[in-house]
Amino acid sequence: MASETRAATVETEAGTEVTAEQKAPFPPFNPEFFASQLLWLAIFFIAFYYVLKKVALPRIGGILEVRRDRIASDLDHAQRLKEQSDQAIAAYEQALTEARNRAYAIAEEARAAAAKVSDARRAESEAELARKLAAAEQRIADIKTQALGEVNGIAAEAAEAIVAALIGGAVSREEIDRAVAGALKE
Repeated sequence: MASETRAATVETEAGTEVTAEQKAPFPPFNPEFFASQLLWLAIFFIAFYYVLKKVALPRIGGILEVRRDRIASDLDHAQRLKEQSDQAIAAYEQALTEARNRAYAIAEEARAAAAKVSDARRAESEAELARKLAAAEQRIADIKTQALGEVNGIAAEAAEAIVAALIGGAVSREEIDRAVAGALKE
């Protein structure tokens, strides 16, 4: 049997010999090593848990706390800025309303001043037109008076010419003037 064992000896690439009897299953799957593997698993798990609990988790917790605080402060700062912007918007709206009211008041004052100036100019124009109308009426009255005065003279001349043509003689100017004045009165 020793010869068979020696015959089953295989030379590996590294130069070590492995026999057929030595070929066992992969060590992690070998039931013979399960107990020691479980023991080492428990030891490493406890050590890993201890390292995580004492080193990594406090650091992660600190980082999370810092982030939470930073987020809270950023949210508070954003809220303050939002309130400030709301106040600025309200102040802007108030100033805009006041400016509109002032502009409306200025426009009303300008309208009133323009109306005053316009009324004054219109009154001046009406007064000028009234003066011109009075002057025109006076001229018309003068022309009418003059025309009426001339009508007497024209009527007297026409009457004199008619009497001279009808009678053939001359009549005095005073008689003709009295006759024309009497005819005009009727």
